[in-house]
Amino acid sequence: MATLEDSFLADLDDLSDNEAELDESEGDDAKKDEEDIDMDMADLETLNYDDLDSVSKLQKSQRYLDIMQKVEEALGKESDGTEKGTVLEDDPEYKLIVDCNQLSVDIENEIAIVHNFIRDKYRLKFQELESLVNHPIDYARVVKKIGNETDLTLVDLEGLLPSAIIMVVSVTALTTKGSPLPEDVLQKTLEACDRALELDSARKKVLDFVESKMGSIAPNLSAIVGSAVAAKLMGTAGGLSALAKMPACNVQVLGHKRKNLAGFSSATSQLRVGYLEQTEIFQSTPPALKSRAGRILAAKSTLAARVDATRGDPSGTNGKALREEIRKKIEKWQEPPPARQPKPLPVPDSEPKKRRGGRRLRKMKERYAVTDMRKLANRMAFGTPEESSLGDGLGEGYGMLGQAGSNRLRISSVPSKLKINPTIAKKLKERNYAGGATTSGLTSSLAFTPVQGIELCNPQQALGLGSGTQSTYFSESGTFSKLKKI
Repeated sequence: MATLEDSFLADLDDLSDNEAELDESEGDDAKKDEEDIDMDMADLETLNYDDLDSVSKLQKSQRYLDIMQKVEEALGKESDGTEKGTVLEDDPEYKLIVDCNQLSVDIENEIAIVHNFIRDKYRLKFQELESLVNHPIDYARVVKKIGNETDLTLVDLEGLLPSAIIMVVSVTALTTKGSPLPEDVLQKTLEACDRALELDSARKKVLDFVESKMGSIAPNLSAIVGSAVAAKLMGTAGGLSALAKMPACNVQVLGHKRKNLAGFSSATSQLRVGYLEQTEIFQSTPPALKSRAGRILAAKSTLAARVDATRGDPSGTNGKALREEIRKKIEKWQEPPPARQPKPLPVPDSEPKKRRGGRRLRKMKERYAVTDMRKLANRMAFGTPEESSLGDGLGEGYGMLGQAGSNRLRISSVPSKLKINPTIAKKLKERNYAGGATTSGLTSSLAFTPVQGIELCNPQQALGLGSGTQSTYFSESGTFSKLKKI
């Protein structure tokens, strides 16, 4: 019977054996990768960029020839579609469509390779042309049309490029520093142009075949964007499954061509919309709403592609419903905003509002009430001019004040309803002098006499106040009195 130590040692031996096997497998993989890298480097070294056949090999491949032959046969037969009752994935026609989608992507890549070959060769003649004409097929047509001609006024580019681009190309050709190409280089360049045009023709033929089968392959997508645009979207994306996995923001720019404005304003340039701008919905949308229409078209097309990829609705009813939804939304955008409705006044309260009452409120009202004087000042008599503070109607007007019969301002003495505080009334009473007579503030104890000059006299004696305690203060016979202490 094995002990615990023996079992541990056996596990360690197994682990060491596994590590050795892993090291050997990793070493074999590294050797294989090195061999692949060496083979790739050898292919790059043997690649001749002067030979077009060594760069572009798609047209001579057996896969290209077989697919194109099947496409031509299918287009010649003009079949009505797939047979009823067969599963879509098992249908040979569907497999041909999938192969056509993949082939269209390969053709696009091949056109890009040939375009680079043409640019490298023709750069010696007209280097600025590649920045003025960005599209590969247009570039190949222009190069084939110009050739080695130095005077572009003799070359008719009408129909190949817009008139504005033709003018810029003609002006730029006068200042270019390029030189005519040798005869052999020019011949290779023209052959590359012909090959690019042939590849473009084959791509169009493949798309025509896919377009003719879109009604049975992607009925919902075709109901929204049309068969032609659906075929182009599937061909560029690489199949219906690849299109269904693509987000809507990428579907919107599928097939977008970069356009050179050649110094012109970008205000009138088209939006970043690819094949979707060829749809009937997009074309009928006003220019101000085309950006929003492109986004909603891309979103609904992605949903329809996902329905078609899962075969959720072979009849295309879902696609027609989505198309109707898009149409209603665009019509809703074009409706004018609703007119501003007049706001009615609130319903008046039938019940009187609660008002505060009491002695305090009544006194406050009496304190701030409009007096009779103010009422007269606010009134004006008809046909009688009012008096003012500055005269002649200047200053503050007095209204009907003073117009009761005399020319003076008269204030009617109306007893105030406000009661004076007893404490304040008592203090005011104590401030008054005793008796009815009061001493004028202009009287003085100093008198000016012709005998003594300034003489201090008793002002109360002049007023006839001889009695009282104050009469002995200024008396001639009065003496100081002495009070006895008790």
